[in-house]
Amino acid sequence: MKKLVNGAQMKAIDTYSMEKIGIPSLVLMENAATQTVQFLERHISKEDIILVFCGPGNNGGDGLAIARILLNHGYQVDVFFAGEKEQMTPETHQQMQMIENLDILVWNSLTEIKLSNYTVLVDALLGIGLSYNLQDPYVEIVEEINRHKGPVYAVDIPSGIAADDGKVKGTAVKADYTVTFGIAKIGHVLYPGAEYCGELVVTDSGFPPVAVDAVSSNCVTYDKTDLDKLPKRKDYSNKGTFGKVLVIAGSENMSGAAYLSAKAAYRTGAGLVEILTPEANRTILQIQIPEAILTSYDPELLSERSEKEKIKRTVEQASHVIIGPGIGTSKASHELLDLVTLYLDAPVVFDADAINLTAAYYNTFPLMRNKSGVRISEFSQSLPPGSIITPHLKELARLLDRNVKEIQQDLLGTTNVCTYDSELVFVVKDARTIVAHEDQRYINTSGNSGMSTGGTGDVLTGILAGLLAQGMKPFEAAKLGVYIHGLAGDYAAKKGSPYSLMASDVIEALGQVMKVDSAITSVDT
Repeated sequence: MKKLVNGAQMKAIDTYSMEKIGIPSLVLMENAATQTVQFLERHISKEDIILVFCGPGNNGGDGLAIARILLNHGYQVDVFFAGEKEQMTPETHQQMQMIENLDILVWNSLTEIKLSNYTVLVDALLGIGLSYNLQDPYVEIVEEINRHKGPVYAVDIPSGIAADDGKVKGTAVKADYTVTFGIAKIGHVLYPGAEYCGELVVTDSGFPPVAVDAVSSNCVTYDKTDLDKLPKRKDYSNKGTFGKVLVIAGSENMSGAAYLSAKAAYRTGAGLVEILTPEANRTILQIQIPEAILTSYDPELLSERSEKEKIKRTVEQASHVIIGPGIGTSKASHELLDLVTLYLDAPVVFDADAINLTAAYYNTFPLMRNKSGVRISEFSQSLPPGSIITPHLKELARLLDRNVKEIQQDLLGTTNVCTYDSELVFVVKDARTIVAHEDQRYINTSGNSGMSTGGTGDVLTGILAGLLAQGMKPFEAAKLGVYIHGLAGDYAAKKGSPYSLMASDVIEALGQVMKVDSAITSVDT
């Protein structure tokens, strides 16, 4: 697990390192520059002609130190300085003095320079403290950098990207690589910032671990080391040991979502999976996934006592329930949802049409809405605590009575609305999926564009339920499930291609990404 920070939190780590530990700011700057040069040297050659863009702040000081070290290593390097020298921080002023003593050429005007003469550009203009839209001369400089044909390396963060949320502050440098220091910032991983960063490299600039630990952050991400959070498999076990998942999915002659969710739950480790679906889907599902128990209902008879009793019995026998994938938004679907929620007593994975039906229901009654759409607190009370809600942005827009663009522009802030006065876990699905519960946030960085295809959301619901069934707590299951889902997509895309990726490929990759070293044996009864 890796902590993610915003600009203020990174500044606090910096301050702690200097004031509590006693590391001079200039030492941290030299460390940052050295780490950046080490990365650059893996990609450039002595034939390259390098131009380093520097501003008056400490990010510019990093850039000046980078230029000096490159020169000392035998590279051809010039500097472009933007801003007034009187505005330089003390550290940047010291770095500029060293640059001038070494007779490195320092440009101050774009009209005097021909960027096409340079093969490599380094952006050290503004750094992570940006809180306002860029103005000239920075707008003009950034536009010139973006017109350059060669590689662009950003120092800490591309100039114009907000470290807190990844927003573009008017315009921003489009880097091929971003070298950041100590810890990744939220703006590096959220879009559009992630796209502007190119390949992100986190280096060690000398921040002591105690300084990082001293600054709290409610935002984390996972890497492959977090696969050790997978629930342990007991050797002495049977199918009941690993839970029973009930997948309530599909509508008449629409069985795909039920199949994908059920198979993903099995592939993630659930001991037993049952599908509750309309009778019309029985034959195809029994052929597609014979391992699953199949219980069917007649959508026209849901008001009948016998059908109600069947659904009640089926729900109560499950350890965890998925409801929503492909059930549709008909009157019968609404009846089914009402029945199921009446009988639930364990956290449910609430997906797709279950969300759409809920949004339509709550938004019908003014007393159940506020200016943010559905009153999440009332929605939360209608489901067992810890239930996982998995909307994509359009479904979330319906639930919150907002438009998708508004949510996209403040994805992290929107999750605060979702979790306010709520015990639910929200999995807000986007290119960077965010898992939110109470005041904690997880931002997922696994996955790829090939997963933007029908059915991958149904696979995710199955993965989440499979982890819940094995005893994981809902928030932990949601974080790990989202990461594994993306990782399986990455494996499948690498094996084939993002262009050809299908939801079923993600399921088949689960066994590969969830491998354990020791053999697993079980005793079934």
